[in-house]
Amino acid sequence: MPSSPQAEVSDGYPTVQEEVARLSASPEVRSAFNWFRAQEPQLAHWQLEMARIAAPPFGEGVRAAWLVERFREVGLDDVRVDDVGNVFGIHPGYGRRYIALSAHIDTVFPGGTPLNIRQQGSRLYGPGVSDNGAGVTAMLAIAALLRSVRLRHALPFLFVGNVGEEGEGDLRGMRHIFATPRWKDSIAYSVILDGAGSDTVVAEALGSRRFEIIVRGPGGHSWSDFGAPNPIVVLARAIENFCQTPVSTAPKSTFNIGVIRGGTSVNSIPESASMRVDLRSTSTTELERLEHSLRVCLDQSLQQEQRLAEGRGSTQRKTHTVTTEVVVIGDRPAGELDPNARLLQVIRAVDAHLGNVAQVQRASTDANIPLSLGREAIAIGGGGSGGGAHTLQEWFDCTGREVGLKRILLTLLALAGAGE
Repeated sequence: MPSSPQAEVSDGYPTVQEEVARLSASPEVRSAFNWFRAQEPQLAHWQLEMARIAAPPFGEGVRAAWLVERFREVGLDDVRVDDVGNVFGIHPGYGRRYIALSAHIDTVFPGGTPLNIRQQGSRLYGPGVSDNGAGVTAMLAIAALLRSVRLRHALPFLFVGNVGEEGEGDLRGMRHIFATPRWKDSIAYSVILDGAGSDTVVAEALGSRRFEIIVRGPGGHSWSDFGAPNPIVVLARAIENFCQTPVSTAPKSTFNIGVIRGGTSVNSIPESASMRVDLRSTSTTELERLEHSLRVCLDQSLQQEQRLAEGRGSTQRKTHTVTTEVVVIGDRPAGELDPNARLLQVIRAVDAHLGNVAQVQRASTDANIPLSLGREAIAIGGGGSGGGAHTLQEWFDCTGREVGLKRILLTLLALAGAGE
């Protein structure tokens, strides 16, 4: 989840800070902090157990069933799975609106990926063990704590293990939640747990658009059908031209051609070729400009190849018709949290109280959906530290997890009106 630091979280908000300090000093919360420390072996067990269950894009069902059992085991109410596979559980309160604590349960790894999940000392190793094993484990820790330690709070907590955060999942789980009448207007705040760490606050949503571009032609033999239009050449020329497009640095924008496919043999003119393109920007206007440029470059390349093919001809006089198809495979909206939002004030006050230095960042997470709708949402880590995300060498270190859990708990209690 590459991101760019925007500002150090250090500004104090006295009223909120006083509330956070009051919460931390209460016997119940002190007991909760001790509980986190004592439960680390159980947390590591959950994390390893979940990581051993494959959850490829659009294949999260088995892991969702595992989470249903854990939600019931830790005493959540109304545990259920919705139409797209999101898992829900509720810890009751006294208000009508909810504080949502969520973590995505999917991984980037396709089905069949070797899952060599293991523990060595304080470190856990294997695909998905941190992203998002750390987030889901932190969510379970909070849910289990609420059953074990009596903490008064007004607003109820909604726990969600959502699907479809990674890659072509395109935030489908979170989209569904905020399109569902039961939840879209009843979630007051969204705290999203994504990966490890305690040093970030994602409060600014990085927008992205992703496309698969397919070019189809007549194909043929490299010798006898020479002159027929070549879909790979169309893509190559389009890429060359698109790479000349000016890219804004403020607002920051980027593009990437990440996958290209086509052809069957070295002596065959391919019948089709495709590429996948990723456009990102902090500005919707810039995204639209880059998309327009991409489409123009593709059209120009297609027209040029058709003209050249007609001029060259071919011995078999095959039709020179070439077609293109642009398929949208991802569209993540941009947005950002108001600097004066209560949620941002609370997380800043919590960090100040814990002596935790964090930075506000812009990134692409599940928070994109509520932020784009003008809702209060942040994405933060589940504590500890991690590395190698999206690789087979991924790791998570449990050291420091307790700070992350304290951070999450204090944030939830301050938002929910603890002790009221």
